[in-house]
Amino acid sequence: MKHKVRLVFIFLQFLFLVFYAGKSNAQIYKTDSPLAHTYSIVAFDEKTGDMGVAVQSHWFSVGTSVTWGEAGVGVVATQSFVNPSFGPEGLALMKSGKSPREALDELLKKDEGREFRQVALLNTKGEAASFTGKLCIQPAGNIAGKGFSVQANLMKNDRIWPAMEKAFKTSTGPLAERMLAALEAAEKTGGDVRGRQSAALLVVRAKSTGKVWEDRLVDLRVDDNNYPLVELRRLLKVHRAYEHMNNCDLAVEKNEMEKAMNEYSTAMKMFPDNLEMKYWTAVAYANKGDMKKALPMFTEIFKKDKNWRDLTPRLLPNGLLKVTPEQLAEIMK
Repeated sequence: MKHKVRLVFIFLQFLFLVFYAGKSNAQIYKTDSPLAHTYSIVAFDEKTGDMGVAVQSHWFSVGTSVTWGEAGVGVVATQSFVNPSFGPEGLALMKSGKSPREALDELLKKDEGREFRQVALLNTKGEAASFTGKLCIQPAGNIAGKGFSVQANLMKNDRIWPAMEKAFKTSTGPLAERMLAALEAAEKTGGDVRGRQSAALLVVRAKSTGKVWEDRLVDLRVDDNNYPLVELRRLLKVHRAYEHMNNCDLAVEKNEMEKAMNEYSTAMKMFPDNLEMKYWTAVAYANKGDMKKALPMFTEIFKKDKNWRDLTPRLLPNGLLKVTPEQLAEIMK
């Protein structure tokens, strides 16, 4: 009986939406608005001050509409019957000095469709505020606490967002991994009643460097996948490995070869079958003069993919590979 009542309620909601969609001045719902019924988290890293937002939904490319963030300002998750303007406007309000609660109140006050919205904001102090409209499709709810807010709608049950809260509070490590743990807890507890399709994960710096490309510490999206959180977990691991690769490149530039080798070694251990990581490790060994370690690696790489062999001589003119002609011949052979 409860199941039938819920279905009738959902059907009446959609009839109401369709009715308002036909009005030219309606701000409640537009036919081209994304329907991101989903679960998400906005969170704060007390150690670093970094801020993040993560989401999963049965909707294509959910990250393009739900997740918003700016270093030195905060993060926003806007979902359910999405009002995309809540992202940039919420950030702008927090940037002007308003708290997440003040910004949220202002966003909702001017939105006639507020009861269909679900939104969360978090700032550089770790203050969070969130809202679930009365007309969000049930089960729906949110929990805003110190340094985080979790929110979900159109779920399989009402245990989803409490499970997310518990997972985030009890997890350790970097912020991105902790937020992903919260999403995984939501999925394990039942998740979106429709299933799953896409996910996104964004982490921004506590303070802006003025360089957007450096301020986004993690920016990953899975737009269409049968198991988006599994893929997001894999991508985050790849991201971490390439962080070590980037650290190695910086160390090479400063001629800190010992540090470079440690970074390369860490990256390779994370993805032992990745030829690119192996290749640049071999290059680093060669530049260090350790041909005994470099040559077997080059041989293995060239055997698996001859394109790396074709690339090797091209590294000499710009100094990326610093070997003698004799050593180069040995590598190529």
